[in-house]
Amino acid sequence: MSEEEILSEQQELFEHFRFVVDGGQSMLRLDKYLTTRMEKTSRTRIQNAANAGNILVNNSSVKPNYRVKPGDVVQIVLPDPPREIELIPENIPINIVYEDDDVLVVNKEPGMVVHPAYGNYTGTLVNALMYHFRDLPLFSTGELRPGLVHRIDKNTSGILVIAKNELALNRLSRQFYERTTDRRYQALVWGIPDPPAGTITGHVGRNIRDRKIMQVFEDGSEGKPAVTHYKLLESFSYISLLECKLETGRTHQIRVHFSHIKHPLFNDEEYGGDRILKGTTFSKYQQFIRNCFSILPRQALHAKSLAFDHPVTRKRMSFDSELPDDMKQVIEKWRTYISGRENEMSI
Repeated sequence: MSEEEILSEQQELFEHFRFVVDGGQSMLRLDKYLTTRMEKTSRTRIQNAANAGNILVNNSSVKPNYRVKPGDVVQIVLPDPPREIELIPENIPINIVYEDDDVLVVNKEPGMVVHPAYGNYTGTLVNALMYHFRDLPLFSTGELRPGLVHRIDKNTSGILVIAKNELALNRLSRQFYERTTDRRYQALVWGIPDPPAGTITGHVGRNIRDRKIMQVFEDGSEGKPAVTHYKLLESFSYISLLECKLETGRTHQIRVHFSHIKHPLFNDEEYGGDRILKGTTFSKYQQFIRNCFSILPRQALHAKSLAFDHPVTRKRMSFDSELPDDMKQVIEKWRTYISGRENEMSI
């Protein structure tokens, strides 16, 4: 019986594997060794990962020609694997913030799905990227999510970075895995969190009753560790504008974390924020909330900024974006509403 141990974990849009080389293993090139143990992974993919510094042996990066020996601990981070699905390039406009030979930074509009999935095989950001980069090898490989190393929800707006080649894809994947990127969001939530700045923890996994949404498992019995830092930017008595900094990047992380602490995102239908949770019973207030929901028909969440090291130059790069119009309009309505109430009370 082999002593090889395999640990597989998916975080964001990449996979992490860990192997302990069996005591009877003869010395063998690393790329050949991994190809025999990762049957669905090509030798070229493994070599690209090694050349990008994404394969560690005993905690040191190695090249594909390294020869493994008994007891070696091999760790590898790979971008998400190819999937068998036909993707259609589509001429869809995208808001490009920055572009060079290696990376593209976009500001995604709310309502656009990032990558194809059940029920959304067209009209996605990936469909648009495959058209815009139809001459680039990475976007003609048949992968379901070419160039993607992270994602944001359909109804969340904001900044995303996309890799344009294999080297950039591997190096960016490693940064997201090692949490050296800096991702900051702005969100409107019901109520005012106490304390006004803090950290939310708790494993995040699929909801036991509804697999389409997530839930928090405080005891860590299921799901994966998730950490969200937040601070209050502005209070409107019944709702708050927060900045959220992600330490991890789980599906729906910000949305489910704030729902868990009883401050769901404003108009978040899936996590209970689409009801009037704070405020008065006056019909004028009720109508005000309905008007806000009409202006902002989605969860009030925007991926405002992203910082990462350029995969080739290694220079630290930072990108920021304005809040989308729907969030700005609702924030201004709340400022006006609260100001009017304060003036009435002072009379």
